[in-house]
Amino acid sequence: MAEKKKTPIIKRAAKKIAQDNENGARRNLIEELFYDFHSSRRQVYFMNFFRGLFFGFGSVLGATVLIALAIWMLTKFGDVFPPLADFINQLTDTMQQRQ
Repeated sequence: MAEKKKTPIIKRAAKKIAQDNENGARRNLIEELFYDFHSSRRQVYFMNFFRGLFFGFGSVLGATVLIALAIWMLTKFGDVFPPLADFINQLTDTMQQRQ
């Protein structure tokens, strides 16, 4: 009877060991692929720097387009909602004065 209780524990331990070995093999493969593509840390830093610059530029450009689109849509809805029209007119006047 004691052997029946140990068998599931042994099977679970063997399964856990096999899973850990597979995860370790996957990690090693990923590291080898990374070092094959990027032979030096300098190259990785250089690539990440430009990636960050382009991400920041794209974010600013996208936000600018979205804000301009939102203001344009508010000006179109200004005729429908008179209280909103006053706010939109103040907003556009302020923006034109800053240019």
